[in-house]
Amino acid sequence: MPAVVLLIAIFAAMSVAMAVGWACQRAWNNGGWTDAFWSFSVGGVGVAAALAPVGTLAGPSLRQGLVAALVGLWSLRLGRHIAARAGEGPEDARYAALRTEWGPDFQRRMFSFLQTQAAAGAFLVVTVALAAHNPSPALRPTDLAAAVLFVLSVSGAGIADQQLAVFRRDPDNRGKVCDVGLWALSRHPNYFFEWLGWTAYAVIALDPGSTYGIGWLALTGPAFIYYLLRHVSGVPLLEAAMLRSRGDAYLAYQARVSAFFPWPPRRSHLSDGAL
Repeated sequence: MPAVVLLIAIFAAMSVAMAVGWACQRAWNNGGWTDAFWSFSVGGVGVAAALAPVGTLAGPSLRQGLVAALVGLWSLRLGRHIAARAGEGPEDARYAALRTEWGPDFQRRMFSFLQTQAAAGAFLVVTVALAAHNPSPALRPTDLAAAVLFVLSVSGAGIADQQLAVFRRDPDNRGKVCDVGLWALSRHPNYFFEWLGWTAYAVIALDPGSTYGIGWLALTGPAFIYYLLRHVSGVPLLEAAMLRSRGDAYLAYQARVSAFFPWPPRRSHLSDGAL
């Protein structure tokens, strides 16, 4: 398969998948389901892109199999977690806020928003494909290091999600801000570990001693996911919702705890309030 055909197929598949996600969230009246669709779509398209025959290789290499396994496992964990959250609780605060802000125009604007998300997902799948199709003939120590990095990422995200779930289940914590465990080191440890996982594909793609110069483009994947999570669709929208619901308690949390990268908490001059 020519590389340009694979590229077109990636973007087309993500566009169709998120159109289906839009239709489902409209039927279920819950925008939070679109995040699950995005996770499963990126994973499914990523596996297909990783295993696709490109160039003259007779069949999938060990590296292709490794990358396909990594993106598939990531997709299953994150997608199942988000689907369970969407099915059990109210609409995600980010989408509830957009529903209020966009009013009667919500569904039309939501469709456009999800197509933008589809393009973002396709961009990340390209990073996966660049890693999978590194032509280095055998697995290298850096490939194994990337696998370890990925396991650390998935494990950390799972621990953060579990800590938050346990905190929320305690009736005594109603109206409070979770600042225990990993959440005492980062206001968004789940986002941090999500970003960390995408760096693994760049590690696999990079091969300074070879002619695979295009592999350096894989660095754009973790840079892009950091930008999205930290400055666009992750931290800003969620923190705006938290400030509306938690007020001064969240302001104190912001003053004390790092926004993204885990770091020892700062001493805050604000009152901790409900924390």
